[in-house]
Amino acid sequence: MEIIQESIFPERHLEYATFGGRFVARIIDGLVMLIPGGIISYMFRTNYPSLIENIPGLVKASLASWVVTWLYFAIMESGPNQGTFGKKAIGIKVTTLNGGQLTFMQASGRYFGKLLSGLIIYIGYFMMLWDDRNQTLHDKMAGAVVVKSY
Repeated sequence: MEIIQESIFPERHLEYATFGGRFVARIIDGLVMLIPGGIISYMFRTNYPSLIENIPGLVKASLASWVVTWLYFAIMESGPNQGTFGKKAIGIKVTTLNGGQLTFMQASGRYFGKLLSGLIIYIGYFMMLWDDRNQTLHDKMAGAVVVKSY
């Protein structure tokens, strides 16, 4: 079994982000995502009187919103700031288990893992409450931790 060092900065102890901090960061990110969501909804709007006739536009808008949201989280969390605008505002970031920067693929896996975390009655999110590193299911799947940034 491979032993992973706690931090690439052994003189500095990693302080894991709290449930409350991560929750507030997610609310901020939700507000940020209202802007592209509104633009996408406007782009795919239709003037049909019935919901049935609007379904193709709704499907396209939903798919486009989903792709934009995935790219927002994956690009921001694998980028130099290692976090979204919400995480940056709260003072937390996403790292690998040894404190490094996530790759785009790890960040994408973490995003898609959130779908599984939510599907199982959000237990995947609540796992952090009894985990030593405050890791959620999607953090574990991606080999990531969310820590306070200094």
